[in-house]
Amino acid sequence: MYIKNIELKNFRNYEDFSIEFDQGVNLIIGKNAQGKTNLIEAVYLTSMGRSFRTTRDSDLIRFGCDTAFIRVEASKELIDTRVEVLINRNSRKAIKKDGTFVRKTSQLMKNIILVIFSPEDLRIVKDEPEKRRRFIDRELAQIRPAYYNSLGSYKKALMQRNQYLKEEYVDENVLSLWDAQIVKYGAEVMRHRKRFIDEINVCSGRIHSGITNGSEELKIEYDPNQPYQDNLSEQEKILEEALRDSCEMDIRMRTTGRGPHKDDLKFFVNGVNVRKYGSQGQQRTCALSLKLAELDFIREETGENGILLLDDVMSELDAVRREYLVRALSGIQLFITATEVDQRLLNAYKDVKIIKIDHGRAVSE
Repeated sequence: MYIKNIELKNFRNYEDFSIEFDQGVNLIIGKNAQGKTNLIEAVYLTSMGRSFRTTRDSDLIRFGCDTAFIRVEASKELIDTRVEVLINRNSRKAIKKDGTFVRKTSQLMKNIILVIFSPEDLRIVKDEPEKRRRFIDRELAQIRPAYYNSLGSYKKALMQRNQYLKEEYVDENVLSLWDAQIVKYGAEVMRHRKRFIDEINVCSGRIHSGITNGSEELKIEYDPNQPYQDNLSEQEKILEEALRDSCEMDIRMRTTGRGPHKDDLKFFVNGVNVRKYGSQGQQRTCALSLKLAELDFIREETGENGILLLDDVMSELDAVRREYLVRALSGIQLFITATEVDQRLLNAYKDVKIIKIDHGRAVSE
């Protein structure tokens, strides 16, 4: 799987241009605030249907314009596919896949599958649980549309329940209407998450051992807010009881305090909790192992290589981790943003396409 080309019109600071990409390494260089991240943001948008930087589509439209347009052509299993996104300041964005409108974001999933790795991801181990849940949700949504649908239904019911909890008078019988939805979809979300973490644990453990020359053993565990049961009906009973027991507290606090929206991950290196007691170097190595494990997971699930977007990560890694990253990323399409050309990167790969970005204009070398 690889992206062949992209066309942008009035997207962020890009006015009108198109460019061909290499199947291997695409090094996007330029000074800060020139549009390097904007370019890979556009690529990401055609995969996930949304930005990884903002929830406001209007932020993606060039200043002074009413619409923005993105077109990407990709090759998957020797078949070309085309994704087009039209963003309108005054209406919802429209997405087409091979000329047909995409009515639901889930219909876009498994089309162009990618992994994004940014400096923020290096802090995923020590940051708040929301970052780790976002990691799980983003990866699973791409590979398993059923998870995306269950998560969407869960979040909708949770939002409605929380809105009702803010009313002056709350009727527990009315709350139970949303509880039934939260229980049903919450159990499905938890099952998907547990199985994903078990799989990613194996991949990341193998990678972590390679980075540390076998001196460290990484273990990642699912840390659910409520006890986990693999049997769906048993899991539903656990969630139902949790909501019932916390009902009075939820009414007082005006929010839902229990459920998979409070899930987390735990990272252990040689049996020690890395988030609490690990060094910054260990935390970063765990994060790198986790992100590389995403690529292994994609390969095992789909039979194809995912696309990796490295947004200004190389400068954040020390020499050991940077060299391992370079060695591990053979045979996949890479998009790497940086402020200058890294000679070590050029030496590591036979062919590198250098794309210079200057004030929203891309010039290939």
